[in-house]
Amino acid sequence: MQRILSVLVISLTVLNHAFAQLGFSLADGRTKVEIPIEIHNNLVVVPVIINNQLPLKFIVDTGVRTTILTDKVYSDILRLSYAKKFSISAPGGENLVNAYITNNVTIDMPGVHGRGHAMLVLENDYLELRNSLGSEVHGILGYELFSRFVVKIDYKARILTLMTPQKFKPSKRFARLPITVEDTKPYYVAELKVNDTTSMSAKLLIDTGASHGLFLDTESSKKIVVPAKNINCSIGKGLGGIITGRLARIKCLRIGNYTISNMIASFPDNSSYFDTLRVGRNVYRNGSIGGEVMSRFDVIFDFPREKIYLKPNSSFRKKSYYNMSGLSIKADGEQLREFEVVEVRQNSPASLADIQVGDKVIMINDIFTKDLDLSQINGYFDTKPGKKIVMGILRKSQIIKREFTLANEI
Repeated sequence: MQRILSVLVISLTVLNHAFAQLGFSLADGRTKVEIPIEIHNNLVVVPVIINNQLPLKFIVDTGVRTTILTDKVYSDILRLSYAKKFSISAPGGENLVNAYITNNVTIDMPGVHGRGHAMLVLENDYLELRNSLGSEVHGILGYELFSRFVVKIDYKARILTLMTPQKFKPSKRFARLPITVEDTKPYYVAELKVNDTTSMSAKLLIDTGASHGLFLDTESSKKIVVPAKNINCSIGKGLGGIITGRLARIKCLRIGNYTISNMIASFPDNSSYFDTLRVGRNVYRNGSIGGEVMSRFDVIFDFPREKIYLKPNSSFRKKSYYNMSGLSIKADGEQLREFEVVEVRQNSPASLADIQVGDKVIMINDIFTKDLDLSQINGYFDTKPGKKIVMGILRKSQIIKREFTLANEI
């Protein structure tokens, strides 16, 4: 397994070096461009055009090295040629992913031109981003963007700003914090108070391509212990499938002078977490900070100077809740307006109301779901404890009604 991964990483490095004189540039000699973005489940999504022909949408992700196209069907439409094919295996030799490298790809965004890119193409949509986000998402932009520009994400205004490093001057309204860029990814040492008696400095990957708030690896430090009050559930999805683990609250997360109290943290089962496109080579870390935390700030990434700049936005003091229904729902259909229950957390409000995997959600609180998107549906489950939810369910051609009350289990 290590040999296969090393070949993949080395090949991508060589390909990127071959086109180092190319890459992204701003149009018409500009020093700054602003790009409208979408936010789905704390993820930043930008419009791109591949090879001047195919308009797609990509996640902007500090956690990956190379641009990724999540389904080979799109590169086949463009009749791209493939230089190499890779098979990525999990521990034990189980094959997870077939992937291809295609070279000299053009990737354009509004006001930005990118040429000579190498792109990793997954043979199939293993990540199922479209269904899990309820929006058309086709790929991931990574290090190439952050290495070229200073990148500002305004989650509230939904604007991504790219600036040339030479012209960037940080505002005094932003807190300036040091990061290290290791194996193309940004790391920050944050202060954690895990419980009343345990505090620690934790090296965390800043991962804009993850929806969660805080991911902590119990094997990385004896101080990282899952709190007694926790819930056992699915906490994400990687190339190997569903990532299982536990969710619990730690006392606080401190980033610079900013403190987020009662922070929900994910503690993955080590046997279930394997994602070769996201982890770094030989980089020690205690976990990662994801979009649920970063979306509380206006954030500026300055990879060339190894700095990050933060300014709290209106979401900074929001309370953290996690799926108080216990339901996981995917979007399907041509318009992504068909909704199916794919998981029901054990002993959750939805479980006690006899909602089952495979149920189709057709109505929620007197509103037909065909008039909603997945973010709006999930929003019903994250409002506040004690809120009553009434759902219309289609089960085996029969329409049934189910009611439950949202409950904060951690």
